[in-house]
Amino acid sequence: MTLPEPFDSIELPLHDRRLGKVRVSYAFGSGQRLFVTTDRLSAFDRIIARVPYKGQVLNQLAAWWFEQTADIVPNHVVSLPDPNVLVAREAAPLSVEVVVRGHISGVTDTALWTQYSAGARSIYGHQFPDGLAKNTALPEPIITPTTKGDFGEHDVPLAIQDVVADGHVDPDVWDQVGAAALAVFERGRERAAAGGLILADTKYEFGLDATGAVMLIDEVHTPDSSRYWVADTYEEQLAAGREPQSLDKEVVRRALADVGYTGEGDVPELPAEVWEQTSARYIETYERLTGLTFERATYPAEQRIIDAVSALEIPA
Repeated sequence: MTLPEPFDSIELPLHDRRLGKVRVSYAFGSGQRLFVTTDRLSAFDRIIARVPYKGQVLNQLAAWWFEQTADIVPNHVVSLPDPNVLVAREAAPLSVEVVVRGHISGVTDTALWTQYSAGARSIYGHQFPDGLAKNTALPEPIITPTTKGDFGEHDVPLAIQDVVADGHVDPDVWDQVGAAALAVFERGRERAAAGGLILADTKYEFGLDATGAVMLIDEVHTPDSSRYWVADTYEEQLAAGREPQSLDKEVVRRALADVGYTGEGDVPELPAEVWEQTSARYIETYERLTGLTFERATYPAEQRIIDAVSALEIPA
């Protein structure tokens, strides 16, 4: 397996192009947006690398998930004209990202387990009982919001009561967002279980459409936005005192931790095998969840994307 060539920008007869970490975004005058995937991956917000076929997995898997959850909350997907290309409706994103957690886990300073193991029992506005063990299920899923970088500092944890009190989201909108997030998470856990996986936690982004209605946006339940564990080995790993077997980009974070990297200083090089193993896990996640065989598609050349746009007859 070879890594794809870098693909950072293209010229299309469009405007308002914005380069993201995993997608290149183009805005149309018709109230729609074109997303073109890349194979970039970030970890610790300090390392950027390329994982073969990652963009295609995220694009197709997110589109599949949006279809699975459309009965719960409207989403922004219009069509998937190419494995690497998604057309979506424009939305005004909310200033918070909604993290839903079904397990107590994590290793960063802001993680539930880090704070809980240090003695905290009131975290993000939630009360936690004594006696919880690392990586085990919470009594029920909880929402732990964070700030969104488009509106200031990124990923600053918020107590759930502060979302409304501090004016981040209007009360009626937050009621809808909270209910939808928990319902989508439950649907995600059901589908994951059917594929032999555990959906431990995830991140959702919501926005408002032109009428002010709540809409689920960005991507949903992908290996980038969610933490997946293999169900068959979960209990065995816990009993042995090991981390659950992961099927997401945690493999990269753990590879960095294995060589002593903590997120500070120069980022060490990782062997090509790490990126290939990560690619295999992304693909396995897609196949377990959807029940489909992942079809590797050629990375999109400029003309292919222009052809996809032309077929949709969206004005430039």
